[in-house]
Amino acid sequence: MSLKTNSTTGLSDHPQAALKSDASQSSVSLGLDALTQRHTALVAVTPPSEPRAKVSTKERILNATETLFIARGFDGTSLRAITTEAAVNLAAVNYHFGSKEEMFTIVLTRRLDVMNADRLRRLDALEAAGLDAAHGVEQIIATLFLPALALARTIELGGEDFLRLLGRAYADPSPFVRELLAGRYVATNIRFKTAFTRALPELVEQDLAMRLHFILDSVSATLAAEDVRKLFNVLNGATTDDAAANDISFLSYFAPFLASGLRANVRQPKQIQALQKLAHTGTISAA
Repeated sequence: MSLKTNSTTGLSDHPQAALKSDASQSSVSLGLDALTQRHTALVAVTPPSEPRAKVSTKERILNATETLFIARGFDGTSLRAITTEAAVNLAAVNYHFGSKEEMFTIVLTRRLDVMNADRLRRLDALEAAGLDAAHGVEQIIATLFLPALALARTIELGGEDFLRLLGRAYADPSPFVRELLAGRYVATNIRFKTAFTRALPELVEQDLAMRLHFILDSVSATLAAEDVRKLFNVLNGATTDDAAANDISFLSYFAPFLASGLRANVRQPKQIQALQKLAHTGTISAA
């Protein structure tokens, strides 16, 4: 989920000092483990569905559109490419969907509606139980990503391609996609931004918005990559049959990394001095 809006502004000239985390990696894991019991109960366990003899034409078109969107984005996916991928004619597309925009709205929201509803449910549970005093930021970040990890294991709701769909959706530059996501999931965005604001009271609103912009855009680009599943497996190390434990194992690396960006002390005098030295090393001239 991206928490940025089109009106996101720059960093404050005088950011307040961010919280310093003295906890070790093991203590971070303990903070995230507070989510494990709730997550275990919430992990989607979908029984194998009976194979269907035939996929409807409408669903075939939607699946083809999703595949092409992941690879090419909204602007790069033409109706001609969709009809070829789905093995249908243009009349079938026009019959089931009024426009390309209507078709893409269904493609995205059939997956993301489920994820964002689960995000809000998990955030409600986390706030009701109380955030960890030292690692509340990591818990909020984990709450953002646990639903996506669960959906990536559920074939009927996207399967392994879901993470790439999620990354592409929030990295896609198309005004249509950006406006769709910002408008449809505004309530989710506000809830999580409010949670981060409470967990990081030392950051002014403008500074927090920019930091969230940076880290979530970076995550979106990573999720959209073709080798995202391989990356997750490397970070996870040895996996087990316990899906919830695997998710927490991954997030014990991922969440603290992102949280450090939100807490980072920036524009410190020594940082500025070190960077200013580069201004005196000369400029690169054209060959």
